[in-house]
Amino acid sequence: MNDYIYKLVLKSHLLVESNWTKKDNDIVNLHFKYLQDLQVKGMITLVGKTDGLDESTYGIVIFKAESYEKAKEIMDNDPAIKQKIMVGVLQKFNIALTKK
Repeated sequence: MNDYIYKLVLKSHLLVESNWTKKDNDIVNLHFKYLQDLQVKGMITLVGKTDGLDESTYGIVIFKAESYEKAKEIMDNDPAIKQKIMVGVLQKFNIALTKK
């Protein structure tokens, strides 16, 4: 198993809070449930996001997968990406230090 990271960036129209719809909020809830399911399966190392809602806002998902292709499949199946409210960028990731 290798470590991978994907960075999630909101589509620009969602950087304005008043543009959010119930559907967008529902997608984010599905996105979080998807990540929780990966955590239960032991695949998640870390999930988090920056504070605020502007051009510098992003989230990250660090996780384990068997291959780059499988990691891409995991990222592409994230509801936020499938429903096109976020864009994901996937890279192989090497953890250098971690808290024990």
